[in-house]
Amino acid sequence: MGLIGMILSLALLIGLAFRGWSVLVLAPLTAMVAALFSGYPLLASWTQLFMVGTADFLGRFFPLFLLGAIFGRLMNDSGSVRVIADTMIRWLGTERAILAVVLAGALVTYGGVSLFVAFFVLVPMAREVFIAADIPRRLMPAAIVLGTSTFTMSALPGSPAIQNAIPMPFFGTTPFAAPGLGLIAAATMFGLGMLWLSHACRSAQGKGEGFSVDDDAPHSVLSGTESDRSRGALADEFDLAEAGEPSSTEAPPSPFAAFAPLVVVTVVNLVMSLLVLPRMDLAYLAEPEWGSTFMAAVAGVWSVIVALAAAIVVLILLHRARLPRLRDSVDAGAHASVIPALSVACLAGFGSVIAALPPFHYIREQVLAVPGGPVVSLAVATNVLAGLTGSASGGLTIALDAMGSLYKAAAEAAGINPSLLHRVAAIGSGTLDMLPHNGAIVTLLGLCGATHRESYRDIVAVGILPPIVALLIIIPLGALFGSF
Repeated sequence: MGLIGMILSLALLIGLAFRGWSVLVLAPLTAMVAALFSGYPLLASWTQLFMVGTADFLGRFFPLFLLGAIFGRLMNDSGSVRVIADTMIRWLGTERAILAVVLAGALVTYGGVSLFVAFFVLVPMAREVFIAADIPRRLMPAAIVLGTSTFTMSALPGSPAIQNAIPMPFFGTTPFAAPGLGLIAAATMFGLGMLWLSHACRSAQGKGEGFSVDDDAPHSVLSGTESDRSRGALADEFDLAEAGEPSSTEAPPSPFAAFAPLVVVTVVNLVMSLLVLPRMDLAYLAEPEWGSTFMAAVAGVWSVIVALAAAIVVLILLHRARLPRLRDSVDAGAHASVIPALSVACLAGFGSVIAALPPFHYIREQVLAVPGGPVVSLAVATNVLAGLTGSASGGLTIALDAMGSLYKAAAEAAGINPSLLHRVAAIGSGTLDMLPHNGAIVTLLGLCGATHRESYRDIVAVGILPPIVALLIIIPLGALFGSF
């Protein structure tokens, strides 16, 4: 009965989230369904298991959601994101329209700008350049996905994305875990994605298919209505209802001023991870007063926190005159961080309940017994859970909250560097999460005025298949040469 309850609870979570129900309600409700079928006391399961898991996630990661959302909002309101997109298009020209859109998305998301903030700026920019180059509108979502939601999210070392941050406290790693493998994976995703988009573009234009302005009807999800908000029910980074219209800036910043905060994020993250924190005396963290933890468990998150905070300060100093309503921008970004943080935290709470139930021990043993050892098992678990939940961070959180310590112990016993686990887990979460019910995909299609029928095949070709190929490359490389 317990196993049936677990399957039913997960099916309810997926099905109702796809219909737009809030994860804040679904996660505790479905967790209680699983507990009921296993004969666990409901109130104790809610307050002592679910809420403890939820609070633990918030305690570790809420600063990243908060600072990331504020940074993204300030980048948008200062006009910096638009200048970056314009600059890339101007440098590369309409003859390289797809590459310009992909690189513009990669730059802003690797620099710490929220995925949804990037969407709202990149879509109109992509539309303009696609019209000029006469590229079919149906390829817009795939080009934006490749630049914003693949290699910069999970593979490039140092990425401030939450998907790259979640494994850090579990494996004692930094944002730069397995940098060589990460770069190989990123190059694989970028190369395969661009090959597909180039092929699709040539094929379409060979058939006389171009950008049809007549039936172009871009949608906007900036209204903040409940129907719009439900599209992002499993959003990882931004609450659509809080997105609002960005503040207008009469004088756009120079390219230097626009790019500078992104550079600060990367440089400070690198310096904190590799130079500053390793040289600090953090022995006091072992004391109960500080959570009885150790430097490796917190250093990665601390690096990203300092990097985002430094970038916000630099951004405000450079763009203060372009942010006449600074408090409003900061407030909007802060408010926009709450729903996604709570939603993913509630998924962590759901995973805590599931992990405590007796049937899970059987499932855990079966997953750990997957041929290929803990690295392959971890890749399978993150892929499957991200696909089921339609959320990279949600699936990753459930997998690591439930079995992170077991994977780390199994890896140590096999002499596997935890950095390899980190990179595989991050990349594995960014594959099947892009199934049709993914909130970001639904939102992006709406912004582009496209449908699943028109554009989803190309999204699969650039957003799902290349990351899977990247996993198939770096897992054997990690087995042969270790983490590098």
